[in-house]
Amino acid sequence: MPEHSPAQKQYLLRVKREKNLIRVSRTLLFLGFLILWEISARLGWIDSFIFSSPSEIWLTFLRMLKDQSLFTHIGITLAETLVSFVFTVLLGIGTAVLLWACPRLSRVLEPYLVVLNSLPKSALAPLLIVWLGANIRTIIVAGISVAIFGSIINLYTGFREVDPEKLKLIQTLGGSKKDELTKIVLPSSVPLILSVMKVNIGLCLVGVIIGEFIGARQGLGYLIIYGSQTFQQVCILKLFRILFYTFHLSSCYFQLQLCSLFFPLLITNRFPIFLQKRKYFFKNRVFFFYPSRQSNAILSSPLSR
Repeated sequence: MPEHSPAQKQYLLRVKREKNLIRVSRTLLFLGFLILWEISARLGWIDSFIFSSPSEIWLTFLRMLKDQSLFTHIGITLAETLVSFVFTVLLGIGTAVLLWACPRLSRVLEPYLVVLNSLPKSALAPLLIVWLGANIRTIIVAGISVAIFGSIINLYTGFREVDPEKLKLIQTLGGSKKDELTKIVLPSSVPLILSVMKVNIGLCLVGVIIGEFIGARQGLGYLIIYGSQTFQQVCILKLFRILFYTFHLSSCYFQLQLCSLFFPLLITNRFPIFLQKRKYFFKNRVFFFYPSRQSNAILSSPLSR
């Protein structure tokens, strides 16, 4: 491996220093906030009964760890979030593909999708309780309802913005609608799909918590409502911190899993592979393409430019 030049070493050193400075600044800012919070609670600047303090939150967290009730509630919330996330991804991509394949259907349903996406999802939770009952199915549906409509709109818009020249080339070469979808639309929309999925994991968690507020006997949302009803502000603040770390860790985990899943598509140009599967005969910068069961076509070769 060739050694870096002095200028390159200086540049890499500056980048490393900048990253370290950002990490240290974030840590100091967080620690400063905790210290100021603790001092304010001890000196009486804020009401410790309402705002609590970091030390009380830590003691409450240790007490909940000893009786192991916290792990049960975290596991239930995460399981519901994962199930709603999987259904949101599958339904979102499937519906967006259907709308892309049927332009007339998309023109009919697009206004309804916009209206449903603009509805306050928290207002749907009581209706879901009445329609589906107070069970885990209602909570999963609440998580899906928060993210599904925005996911469909964003994915469908991204599918429509695919390069039309590539689609025309597929059509000229005798490709079907399936070839356009699998060789052009989906591979070129992988960054968009990853971005939508990273947003959906947080929205699904929000929807699950909203569902647990109303129709649950277990979960982090249930603990938050229970703490607010019994004036256990320490428990509530601790649960909000747990929600923050849960969302952060789950988001990082899904980013790693999605990158490992879609990275081969990102580094592989699937469009030339589709062209290579056809039969070409090059002669004087002109190739003859023979589609199956069709007459011969003489086209200018894009590979000869």
